[in-house]
Amino acid sequence: MTIDGNIRVRFAPSPTGMLHIGGARTAIYNWAFARAMGGTFVLRIEDTDPERSTEENTQIILRAMRWLGLDWDEGPEVGGDFGPYFQMQRMPTYQAALEVLKEKGAAYPCFCSKEQLDAERKRAEAEEGGYAGYGGTCRALPAAEAAARIEAGEPHVWRLKVPEGHGPIEFDDAVYGRTSFPADVMDDLVLVRTDGSPTYNFAVVCDDANMGITHVIRGDDHLSNTPRQILIYEALGFDVPTFAHLPRILGPDGKKLSKRHGATNVEDYRDRGYLPDAMVNFLALLGWSLDGETTIIPPDELCRAFSLARITKKDSIFDETKLDWMDGVYIRDMAPEKWFLEAAPWIAQAKADALGVEPGANVQPAAEPGGAQEGAGAPRVPGAGVDGETWQGCLADVEDRKAHFMQVHPLVAERMARFDEIPGKLEYLFWGPNVRIDGKSFKKVLAKEGSRAGEALQLCRGVLADDGVAWEAEALQEQCRALGEEAGIKPRNLFQPLRVAVCGNMVSPPLFESIVLMSRDDVLARIDSVLGLDVA
Repeated sequence: MTIDGNIRVRFAPSPTGMLHIGGARTAIYNWAFARAMGGTFVLRIEDTDPERSTEENTQIILRAMRWLGLDWDEGPEVGGDFGPYFQMQRMPTYQAALEVLKEKGAAYPCFCSKEQLDAERKRAEAEEGGYAGYGGTCRALPAAEAAARIEAGEPHVWRLKVPEGHGPIEFDDAVYGRTSFPADVMDDLVLVRTDGSPTYNFAVVCDDANMGITHVIRGDDHLSNTPRQILIYEALGFDVPTFAHLPRILGPDGKKLSKRHGATNVEDYRDRGYLPDAMVNFLALLGWSLDGETTIIPPDELCRAFSLARITKKDSIFDETKLDWMDGVYIRDMAPEKWFLEAAPWIAQAKADALGVEPGANVQPAAEPGGAQEGAGAPRVPGAGVDGETWQGCLADVEDRKAHFMQVHPLVAERMARFDEIPGKLEYLFWGPNVRIDGKSFKKVLAKEGSRAGEALQLCRGVLADDGVAWEAEALQEQCRALGEEAGIKPRNLFQPLRVAVCGNMVSPPLFESIVLMSRDDVLARIDSVLGLDVA
């Protein structure tokens, strides 16, 4: 049924774990479709697995949905006219539906034990070449006998009586088109278990029908469930919704996406510093396109243009390199103030990391320039591993100097793919008079024979120590460049030693723009401590 002709869709996660990438994409498609069609987006929690469903997982799912910006019109914390929105609170509705099926003669009790069913399966596999499903042992039991056995307390389940002679089960899938399943291969599926709990197929049909869901948009792993659910819809006399089954998301190796391909939990991507709008954009394009060419589609545009007709049947590849590129585009388009709001905890982490730098100049073991923070690695939450008082101090310092650190935006925004790169890129700003030099950079720049690195540092130091030269990036750079030309030192050979001496590696953000964000005394102290090393 529809509610006043309104399109109604739902996302129904199970709180047996976190919200993973596949589930997030399903949620995005339901949300965007509802917004594009002026419909209603319902969030329902399918918590009928009492051993694995937890309140903690429910909160993780809700938190991930909020982070992605997927606001729901009905559901937990919002309410609505068709609640409750937790399956465990909807048990009376399943019992009522079962009673309807009993009255129609469409459901019957089955007393076959697990041992009996297992034995039947083994016999069929040995003698018939395969198991064709439940054989209907209890289907023809006289009503009086069945009632007596129930009254006696004999364990039983309730099964759907698939109508004899039912033709093919057909439906028009919004993605796969006309789809047909032969009904004669459908066995009498279990609706209610011996403990009285509903099976997935029964509960989901009852919930979708009672909530007026018009379109069921879900992964194609549910495609085989659809004919069974249609039989239940028919038995209950409910309208069958429109189904749209989504193609799979695969890893770069073409296999099912899993932890071996990297993070699969939405909050892991949040913790690695991705932007939610970029994540929604990226996931939306894993199986859908606007026009086959456009790649940057902000959420508001997605909600305007989304349609089921543009969903592809082809499986999609989760390419984290493309995600990094897309996130970088969103970062570059951010206004400096908005960037600072996202960046502040990561800048504070850079300050916290700098607290462990030893006095003077320290050459670290050879590593890739930029430090470990530029790698994908495990998610790193800002402040994790830092004692509370220290962390609050770092965060307060960054927030108190908002105007100062907003100047960092143009230095790093063009070079960032994720916010978790900030600590590795900006830690040098907090070293004070000390410097931690990457071993590879020291060897290739400062200690390279014939590089004249020491001479270059002395020349630049003279400029940086001159109070008569404005402490401005352009003025300092041009003065150093002019002296370098007089000395016959090429700009690269002049500036690279200074970059390593001040910033610690060869690939820091723009050099002189970085220098003017630090105090003159600290910059000079770093150069002096490096000159005390074995510099060429």
